[in-house]
Amino acid sequence: MTRIVPSSVPGHPDPAPRTIYRSPAGVDVLDCHPRDVPTLIAEGGPLWVDIDSTIRSQHALLEKVFGFHPLAIEDTLNPLSRVKLEEYPGFLYIVTRAVTLAGDTEDPYDLETKDLHCFLGPNYLVTVHAGPLPVLDQVSDGLRRSPELLTRGVERVLHTVLDSTIDAYFPILDQVDEFIDGLEERVFVDFDQDALRDVFKVKRLVLSLRRYLQPSREVLNVLTNRPTTLLTPEVQIYFRDIYDHVLRINDALDTYRDLLSSTMESYLSQVSNRLGATTKGLSVVATMSLPFVVVSGMWGMNFSNIPMSQWPHGFWVLLLAQLGLGGLLLFVLRRQRLL
Repeated sequence: MTRIVPSSVPGHPDPAPRTIYRSPAGVDVLDCHPRDVPTLIAEGGPLWVDIDSTIRSQHALLEKVFGFHPLAIEDTLNPLSRVKLEEYPGFLYIVTRAVTLAGDTEDPYDLETKDLHCFLGPNYLVTVHAGPLPVLDQVSDGLRRSPELLTRGVERVLHTVLDSTIDAYFPILDQVDEFIDGLEERVFVDFDQDALRDVFKVKRLVLSLRRYLQPSREVLNVLTNRPTTLLTPEVQIYFRDIYDHVLRINDALDTYRDLLSSTMESYLSQVSNRLGATTKGLSVVATMSLPFVVVSGMWGMNFSNIPMSQWPHGFWVLLLAQLGLGGLLLFVLRRQRLL
């Protein structure tokens, strides 16, 4: 049997927090009134409460209903909280970071991040975040369709939340992989000058992903190996799977970073080679022009008595001499391997 209560209170503008509960008797409660939360906790069934910290009435539940430590509550309002795991009396406090590609900017590689705060108690899980979070929407949809999944324990709900948060990296990696596949043609075939700018953007994206992922690796390592009364060894095995995903993503990011660095070096080398070829061509032109400049300058002086100035074939003789000198210079430079 499922009991569903409207998510907003009549006369109250703020919506109620997202709540999913499974009682020991098998009764499901979805989106209950905030004042019913203490009753649900007292009943002892698994409870998940999702709180939007931008709504003050929801955020107040952390102190008035759950009685969490003031330092942990303060961290939920800090947008720059570091990813961490702390153990307080009666609950675990976990901070992780959810990442998505921003859809409201012109840059297709711009990241949007949000902190996700998780409070794990004996029979409840409280998640706190600022504004909508698509990752939790997916978890909520699954639990609403099958509330009996809560009977596995709130630890498994925490596992699902963290697993969905880490899995959100994979679509971003697919886009990076697709971009790198097209780089070879852009750099070596088309010599697209905009490619270097895109390489810098994607490299910055990869470094940002790596910076956000590294702390989560340490948190999951602690969840997997540190003994705690709130996580049984059987449940910790599931967190080991998420830890493996983190290692996979970290290895992929390292590979992409190396590939992008190599591509950037190849692009700069190609620019240098093209510049060298251009310089070599200009050197040939300058070498051929040098005799013309010297000879023409000497015979173009404003003196009355210049050798061969009155000779009918003087122009053609000097022209051939200039061409011969230019050819001789080219021969000498090529013989010395300077061109």
